[in-house]
Amino acid sequence: MDSSTVDTQTMKLRLARRGRRWRMGLSLKLLALTVTFVMLAEILIFVPSVANFRKNWMEDRLAAAQVAVMVLEASPREGLPSGLESQLLDGVGALAIAARAGGARRLLAQENLPPEVGRTVDLREADRLRSIAESLDILVNGAERRIRVIGRSVGEADFVEIVIDERPLRAAMLEFASNIFWLSLFIAGLTAALVFLSLNWLIVRPVKRLAGNVLAFAGDPEDPGRIVEPSGRRDEIGDAENALAGMERSLANALREKKRLAAVGLAVSKINHDLRNMLASAQLLSDRIGESRDPSVQRFGPKLIATLGRAIEFCQSTLAYGRVTELEPRRQPVAIAALANDVADMLGLGTAARPRFVNQVPPELRVSVDPEQMFRVFSNLLRNAAQALAASAARGVASDEEPVITVSGGMDGARAVLRIIDNGPGVPERARSRLFEAFSGSTTAGGTGLGLAIAAELVALHGGTIALEDSERGAVFRIEI
Repeated sequence: MDSSTVDTQTMKLRLARRGRRWRMGLSLKLLALTVTFVMLAEILIFVPSVANFRKNWMEDRLAAAQVAVMVLEASPREGLPSGLESQLLDGVGALAIAARAGGARRLLAQENLPPEVGRTVDLREADRLRSIAESLDILVNGAERRIRVIGRSVGEADFVEIVIDERPLRAAMLEFASNIFWLSLFIAGLTAALVFLSLNWLIVRPVKRLAGNVLAFAGDPEDPGRIVEPSGRRDEIGDAENALAGMERSLANALREKKRLAAVGLAVSKINHDLRNMLASAQLLSDRIGESRDPSVQRFGPKLIATLGRAIEFCQSTLAYGRVTELEPRRQPVAIAALANDVADMLGLGTAARPRFVNQVPPELRVSVDPEQMFRVFSNLLRNAAQALAASAARGVASDEEPVITVSGGMDGARAVLRIIDNGPGVPERARSRLFEAFSGSTTAGGTGLGLAIAAELVALHGGTIALEDSERGAVFRIEI
């Protein structure tokens, strides 16, 4: 790799780190969103407030104009002195004041009053949307226009109207808007800070804690010290903490179990390697024994050779595939009664030191199965039954019945139903829920539970089921294929 490539990768790494360093975290996003939403709420309050201020400002001018109207009503017909008119207009802040009473119109106006009026506002008609639109128009476009304002009178006059300059109104509205803006900004900041601190304490910090724990747990999931410790909260965060703790605990246990199984698998492979060599040597010796003319040897020799062949083939397949699951079955019609007898002979059932073996399978019953895999199924189930009966006898459990293992079978429609029955102590209740799980379903001291797990897997490969039936005495395993 040349130096330019190294420099390019280094620059990319620095940029990636800088991007992670300056990214907007959950806290900053929460603060920004809180300020934004509070300001939007303040805007919804700000606009009607400005419109209401404009209305109150003009109503104040109309209220001051009422005094001028009362003076007009009490004045003689020839009018008021010019100095008094100017004082009244300046006090109201209007360019002209008019009132209508009894069909007559009285007017106070400056001599240089321009005839043009840019807008008429009738405060007797309440239209909030129009008031808001006119207020925004004054703030944006207000300058040299004149406004005619009409309002109700409190005296004998029918109504009062004034003409005012728009500039003082706009200046007052801008000052009010500025005060409202800074006040709204202060309220938004204070509210955002309080909401941020509250949500940061209630949500953000616990979420950061959970996220940090997930990252730490991912670094070493087998370390029990990295499992999150629930805080005891009784809300959704507490539920998440409890769920995460349970998930991490289960995952840590599963990983430790996988690691142990991997070690067991390696040990089994080593054992299989050496065992295959030993069995090959034993097979060579058994071939020589098969040449003997002794009747006993002629009877048991072929079975010994077949058993050694099965063992060598199984060891070879385990070493060849290193698999956790079994191969697909190679089905062929198999006489179940003969197969059960072969298994019983291999296990030595029916001898003086073993339980009595009863084969009730009809000789004509033939089922399409893999003979080697079904041999292993019967071997595991019959061996477990023999061990359970032997353990019961070793504990000194009194029984009037002779220990017996029975195999029965028949057809139920298109399915073959086989049963392995013993009259031993039965399966303890505590072992029933995980009976067919490896390292969990053992019913005898020192057992691994692999026999039933292997039998269940082989039966499942045939599309069948295996289950423990309820019985008053002993154990009854039902196989359907």
